[in-house]
Amino acid sequence: MPIKNRLAEMHDEITGWRRDIHQHPEILYDTHRTSALVAEKLNEFGCDEVVTGIGRTGVVGVIRGKSDTRGRVIGLRADMDALPMQEQTGLDYASEIPNAMHACGHDGHTAMVLGAAKYLAETRNFDGTAIVIFQPAEEGGNGAEAMCKDGLMDRFGIQEVYAMHNVPGVPTGQFAIRSGSLLAAADEFDIHLEGRGGHAAKPHQTIDTTVMLSQLIVALQTIVSRNADPILQAVLSVTSVETSSKAFNVIPQSARIRGTVRTHSNELRDLIEQRLKEVSEGTAATLGGSVNVTYSRGVPVTINAEAQTGYAAEAAVSVGGSCIEAPMVMGGEDFSFMLEERPGAFIVLGNGDSAGLHHPEYNFNDEIIPIGCSWFAEMVERRMPAA
Repeated sequence: MPIKNRLAEMHDEITGWRRDIHQHPEILYDTHRTSALVAEKLNEFGCDEVVTGIGRTGVVGVIRGKSDTRGRVIGLRADMDALPMQEQTGLDYASEIPNAMHACGHDGHTAMVLGAAKYLAETRNFDGTAIVIFQPAEEGGNGAEAMCKDGLMDRFGIQEVYAMHNVPGVPTGQFAIRSGSLLAAADEFDIHLEGRGGHAAKPHQTIDTTVMLSQLIVALQTIVSRNADPILQAVLSVTSVETSSKAFNVIPQSARIRGTVRTHSNELRDLIEQRLKEVSEGTAATLGGSVNVTYSRGVPVTINAEAQTGYAAEAAVSVGGSCIEAPMVMGGEDFSFMLEERPGAFIVLGNGDSAGLHHPEYNFNDEIIPIGCSWFAEMVERRMPAA
């Protein structure tokens, strides 16, 4: 079955919703306008229940099929939040909010699940219940976790959960997925080094934190190159360095190093956290200083369940004609929290030749809207066929 005719007819309407959301981006949990728009649309569509305030500003819609003899419940998730960056697209529907931009396509994801919701509410050609989930704070706020902690899965009886993300550089409309680990766990570290500041002309009277941080940056790279199993994938990146002095003739009293760790296994995640602390403490002690290490665990590994990956791929082939194997990547995705609670799958859809995600010139490709909508609807109709 190709793109559903009704969704092709709704293409312009859904595009209008997407561009309206794009013009009014909201950050993290402050998705008040977007959440209200989503709830308004779901009520207009005739959803059986619309619930707001799940995970602070999340919205959930309940759509019951023509029958419910099997008692099956499928969840479809979209993310609503934007990024804190200035848009540089020059579009006539560009962001009207300074330093806020939909640079990851969440406007498109929200619009596509809204489109699927309207179609499902109109047709109800399935046996079971479809739950449409609109979450805030995917970009660093763990909104999916917040919704789960608010009882999302148990409250609505969700048995399986699915989500989609667009990918620039992949041909327009091309689906890709893989079973098992797809996206990495994403952690952060913050290392505070303390020495003894002083005059740059008298280094022997100081404990130099600039030398300490320089050696530590190099030493941290050995964790991946010499401690981690080379068969496994890991990234440790130092992304920020600061000292307590900006003067050319002062050796700073303190310094700070921050960065990120990306892994695809819990065992490697544990190892890197342990070694990062050991290497930091050892380097500081060797040079006479002290250190305080904060290691913050972010989203876990995004793991697609084997059976649900197969269902998602079958729906993708039905809608788009093909579904290729996606590579493992080191980006993180908080949908992983939902996948820890219920089996499901995360699929990607080609956005074509666009600027990359999180780039100030990125824009979601409206051509893929009916394809994505059809996949979401197909997942419901395929997993819960009408009795």
